[in-house]
Amino acid sequence: MEIWFQKLIDVTAVARTREMFNEALTELAGELGFEYYAYLNLQPVGTFAVSNYSPEWQDRYFSKSFNEIDPVVQIAKSTMKAFTWTSENTRTVRSRRVRRFYLDAAGFGIRSGITIPVATAFRRMAMLTIASHRPSLSLDRDIDPVAAATAVAQLHVLIEQAEIEPTSKPSIRMTAKQALMLKWSSEGKSMRDIARIENMTYSNVNFHMNNARKKLDAGTLAQATALATKLI
Repeated sequence: MEIWFQKLIDVTAVARTREMFNEALTELAGELGFEYYAYLNLQPVGTFAVSNYSPEWQDRYFSKSFNEIDPVVQIAKSTMKAFTWTSENTRTVRSRRVRRFYLDAAGFGIRSGITIPVATAFRRMAMLTIASHRPSLSLDRDIDPVAAATAVAQLHVLIEQAEIEPTSKPSIRMTAKQALMLKWSSEGKSMRDIARIENMTYSNVNFHMNNARKKLDAGTLAQATALATKLI
């Protein structure tokens, strides 16, 4: 696979649009006998995918928050090295929700693959998966972890620098009041300031801010405000 990883690096040097990226990655995946590729950038807010998976599967993946239970993501986080996976042995999985996830993925032709995670800034992670409809897979040789990580790291940099448009990302639905409170907070206003500006009680501002914090899965209001700057 060393030659394949070199080709992946070469692609990163020339692909500058999502169309170019999709064509090149689909072709590269096909060279190894895989139908699909999926780049996933995991963020506290702003997780997104660039993939040729079915749009229906991508929408389902994020709308059902599958990224939170996806066993491939969990293995990637815990090992931080390239690995192969298959949904063939789902009967050994204890979690009913994870079994349901595997069955849903198989229904869209996603049954086995190779996943390569890389560490990104601020202790976050991105990963590239190439996947197949086959229930199991075998490789001619082991994956070189250094070559794999190097190629995917360069792919990650390309996607960030070229600002390649995601094919799918989760949506966080806030009320108008929640978004307004966070916007004022991002402008440096305290909750007492916001209450005065919007002619609201302090307790009402606090109520909307805390609900927004929960939706963003933030530990503090300051963190929620920082995360919200990416959304509003």
